[in-house]
Amino acid sequence: MKYPGQWLLPEGIEEVLPERALRLENLRRCLLDLLERRGFRLVLPPLVEFLDALLTGVGEDLDLQTAKLTDSLSGRSMGVRADHTPQIARIDAHYLRHEGPSRLCYCGSVFRSPPDEIESTREPLQIGAELYGCPDIDADAEIVEAMVDTLRAAGVPDIHLHLGHVGVYRALTHWAALPDSVEPDLFDALQRQSRPDVAAILSDLPEQKQAFLTLLESRGGAAAIEHARQAYDPVPGAGTALSDLSDLIARLGRTVSGIEVSVDLSDLRGYRYHTGTVFNAYTPGYGRALARGGRYDEIGKAFGRARSATGFSADLRQLLRYDVSTIAGTAILAPSEKAPDLDAAVKRLRDRGERVIRLLAGETAGHLTDQCDRMLVKTTDGWNVKPL
Repeated sequence: MKYPGQWLLPEGIEEVLPERALRLENLRRCLLDLLERRGFRLVLPPLVEFLDALLTGVGEDLDLQTAKLTDSLSGRSMGVRADHTPQIARIDAHYLRHEGPSRLCYCGSVFRSPPDEIESTREPLQIGAELYGCPDIDADAEIVEAMVDTLRAAGVPDIHLHLGHVGVYRALTHWAALPDSVEPDLFDALQRQSRPDVAAILSDLPEQKQAFLTLLESRGGAAAIEHARQAYDPVPGAGTALSDLSDLIARLGRTVSGIEVSVDLSDLRGYRYHTGTVFNAYTPGYGRALARGGRYDEIGKAFGRARSATGFSADLRQLLRYDVSTIAGTAILAPSEKAPDLDAAVKRLRDRGERVIRLLAGETAGHLTDQCDRMLVKTTDGWNVKPL
């Protein structure tokens, strides 16, 4: 049975037509080459795999975004990946078992049902890099540098980098010894940046209230870290997290120039997933993070190999909006006549790397002129390429 509008795609799913598809593929190649030059090796995990492996070590949000289905062969539950990171952790744990750091990169579609942000696509083309086996802040810096290089190579202007550390919030909640019934509401209020709600939730605990309000105030440059360091001096573990952030900012100051770096200690995105530093990259005029990442140690523990890990990801489709390259018509148009010497000429050109479009019987050149700038013409000395 046919339905009206049966050619329409589901909401949040889009096709990529020829010119944009070629630009997208060129950008993909450019960015993967960039990551390869930094030592990251390409892996291609499957789009679908068993659910228990796919959701290992991830937070509730990713579980809700993962589309589930039943494998008709085994009867087991499978999922369509909503993120590459659990798969990369499995690859590191099972197939790349050397003791030193592993640098891996990837690019492929993920499916999110529902999408993770309002008006976002449900099928991002996710590109990213992961670094396993190094607990030092140098690994986080390496990933942030790779993220910034990726954005710059894609043409993103005026990059703003926001840094945070979930370890500060973890230290605070442990020190405050809050009742289990309070913590979820407090976490929600902090996520919404609501000072009145934080104050109301902790109204009977003045010391804890001030500590968590300070978390909302700890935004800005290096001074914000120093302000938090003084405020959280009695909080075990907070100082270590703040030192990590200071060291990361110092390293980036030496290796990355021309970007604005700020701190936001109330950024708790991925709190139940990340274990240390978190970072988001923004540019003016785009309301969401263009790239994001952070540390997520021991994600491979369920695969039998607990390793420190840090990484970043971005949506290639969103990065394409900053790519100003154009696809010029640089093909050669060849006639349709059947002749051995023409066949040989076309083959020689293609072997040299030229793009040759050969007309089919009865086909006219009209709709191909915007793709071609030259034409193969028969002359007295054989077939030669002439301007169109």
